[in-house]
Amino acid sequence: MTKVREISCPLVTEAVKRLFLEANTSLGEDVMDALYRARETETSELGRYVLDQILENAAVAEKWKAPLCQDTGFAVVFLEIGQDVHVIDGDLHEAVREGIRLAYTEGYLRKSVCDPLSRNNTKDNLPAVVHTDIVPGDRLKIVAMPKGGGSENMGGTAMLVPAAGYEGIKRYVIDRVEAAGSNPCPPVIVGVGIGGTMEQSALLAKKALLRPVGKPNDRDERLNRLEREILDEINKSGIGPQGYGGIVTALAVHVEMMPCHIASLPVSVNIQCHVARHREVLL
Repeated sequence: MTKVREISCPLVTEAVKRLFLEANTSLGEDVMDALYRARETETSELGRYVLDQILENAAVAEKWKAPLCQDTGFAVVFLEIGQDVHVIDGDLHEAVREGIRLAYTEGYLRKSVCDPLSRNNTKDNLPAVVHTDIVPGDRLKIVAMPKGGGSENMGGTAMLVPAAGYEGIKRYVIDRVEAAGSNPCPPVIVGVGIGGTMEQSALLAKKALLRPVGKPNDRDERLNRLEREILDEINKSGIGPQGYGGIVTALAVHVEMMPCHIASLPVSVNIQCHVARHREVLL
């Protein structure tokens, strides 16, 4: 008989709080490395100056444990719950919400969540968006992803006709990023989701942003090629860092895909600004 492993809700709350505080104040090594490479690659003098400012901002935020950006994001959480885990001492989702509330209150992070119609602020950055998957094992994986509004606004979903194919997918993604221009604070990371249903393609696009920046898709050579070709075209757009011109508009393009209906070709784009924040823990 498989032994059930117990994980307490207070442990979850403390982990979520720590993850959102860290994500909002410290960039991952993969993002920093990509920014340094961009600084060496960029040919525009103004573009290099902008990248210098971005790198300095990251260093100051790390030193003083201050927010990397004034927009500390909508709280997005990915949970992978082992099927042999038993969560005790409370409600799992409530424990996650409490961790977010504590992080944004005690950490003095900007609370950006409001009612869509009245625009009244909820005052605790809740509710969050929580995606849950049941997986084999006895561990609980928590991924915290604060997502800023400026970059989130620039995403999109299209239900292409199947005949659009490979080239149609490319064109939609490139057009979406070019139309966004400077709004998502480039250099950006572009998450692309292909297939599934309309909402599943959007979720795939967001999950694609969690991959280490620039790590190629090693599961499907077609997607590897698609990522390279889209990145090359985006960086020919001339938008450049913060929209001031240059050859580094995007740091990476990450594509995820799953099968779709014979009558459909859903494609979603989720753009992440250079403040690519996420942290994870395995309990």
